[in-house]
Amino acid sequence: MSLKRIVLRDFVIISELELDLENGFSVLTGETGAGKSILIDALQLVTGARSDTGLIREGASRTDVSAEFGECTALLGWLEEAGFNPGFDPGFTLLLRRTVDTQGKSRAWINGSPATATQLRELGERLFDIHGQHAWQSLTRAEAVRGLLDAYAQLDTSPLTQSWQQWRDTQTTLEEARKAQDTLQRERERLGWQIGEIEKLAPQAGEWETLNTDHSRLAHAQALLDAAQGALDALEGEDGGAAHALGSARQTLQNQEHLEPEFKSLAEVLNSSLAQVEDSVHSLRAYLRRTDLDPERLAELDARMTSWMSLARRYKRPPEELAATLAGWKEELAKLDTAADLAALESAEQQARAAYMKQAQAVSKARATAAPKLAQAITQAMQGLGMQGGRFEVTLQKAEHPMQSGLEEVNFLVAGHAGSTPRPVGKVASGGELSRIALAIAVTTSQLGTAQTLIFDEVDAGVGGAVAETVGRLMKQLGRDRQVMAVTHLPQVAACADHHLVVAKQRQGAQTLSTVTPVQGEARVAEIARMLGGERLSSTTLAHAKEMLQSGS
Repeated sequence: MSLKRIVLRDFVIISELELDLENGFSVLTGETGAGKSILIDALQLVTGARSDTGLIREGASRTDVSAEFGECTALLGWLEEAGFNPGFDPGFTLLLRRTVDTQGKSRAWINGSPATATQLRELGERLFDIHGQHAWQSLTRAEAVRGLLDAYAQLDTSPLTQSWQQWRDTQTTLEEARKAQDTLQRERERLGWQIGEIEKLAPQAGEWETLNTDHSRLAHAQALLDAAQGALDALEGEDGGAAHALGSARQTLQNQEHLEPEFKSLAEVLNSSLAQVEDSVHSLRAYLRRTDLDPERLAELDARMTSWMSLARRYKRPPEELAATLAGWKEELAKLDTAADLAALESAEQQARAAYMKQAQAVSKARATAAPKLAQAITQAMQGLGMQGGRFEVTLQKAEHPMQSGLEEVNFLVAGHAGSTPRPVGKVASGGELSRIALAIAVTTSQLGTAQTLIFDEVDAGVGGAVAETVGRLMKQLGRDRQVMAVTHLPQVAACADHHLVVAKQRQGAQTLSTVTPVQGEARVAEIARMLGGERLSSTTLAHAKEMLQSGS
């Protein structure tokens, strides 16, 4: 996942730039004020940094930044989850682009699809790590210090965070229940009385429709009985009724069907009709046998429906919803009973606390194991950076109370030289020491992340001589299995690079523009010589530059 190409349009003092980058260790050098850090600013913009109209070149309407990363198959899962369809090309290339206009409007794309700044930022965290010249400042922040130790310990603290939140939730629920006991009791009593009233009726789901149907039938029972008897009389009255007439008609046709074949089909139709009439007669007789006026049942239904309507009006509910209302109130009362059960809530809070403490103690153990190892690794890196005898310590101090981050506070202490007492990083007086400590930490921790591109922005400020050469060799070593880019003013560091880019300012009319140019051979020797002795190149500085390049290769 290395950076292959970056394209800038109207960015700060760069009019147009298309730059191809290589793997290994690359340096960017140039005069003070030439804009050596512009490329880093552009990379931060295209990976979700806050947009700013000040990044637009004067006179331009917008700035446009694109960055291309190669071999990004490790990001396919993230891209698919985020809604981008990358396909499954083994040599998958990732293209990020962002524009900012003079109105402050920002637009972003991932492989040509619109994206948000947050999505760019999430990708940037996976693509590269930037170590700035003021990296030590973050080491004064507790969360940054703790994050470095946890990363070194390869510690996943998400279960701890989750158990902390669950504990806090149970604490909040318990506290609210204690404060609301009087209100809860009154609400429980109200619901209990209402439930008791409706339970006397004991309405069932769907019962209201059944009551209406039964009541309507009983209320019109006499009319229904008369209708059934009238229909039966019509079908089989004293003169035989319709059944007798159909039978006679069928027989008449059957008697003549030997003369007229068509009568046979008509007789069959009449025969079918007669069968249906007989079925209807059977059903009507059964209805008359089982149906009576039943005034007692009708009175019962009247009374139940009256009570039902009374409760529905009292609680302002449609009659058909009374059973559902009762069920809802019972659920609500059960919740109130649970909320009022302080013993159960206290038990839940204690269980959540125990779960948090189990997670926190496991995290504490892992931190205690990793702390001396991290301290030793950084101490060892300090020895090669002109701080012989210096010592780095990682201390764990028990917190006054449990925290989301655990049971201890993590502190970084440093002693710049032998015999001195370790002190907090932020209280180390020397700026050079601060830079070198930050560099030692950067070199030690840069191998922890998954990002394949490491960017060092003048982290070598405040160092020189043999220490500078050591810094260069450390970065070259890192560049063997990752892409490393460094903005530097030190010739010793630049001489160790695999690739060298020079940033220069040029006048074009009334404007000053910056260019970025790869240099090799004599041009690179001249740039190293300039870094050694200034603009006036002498045979001595040129010879020294050649010697440094030979020893750094």
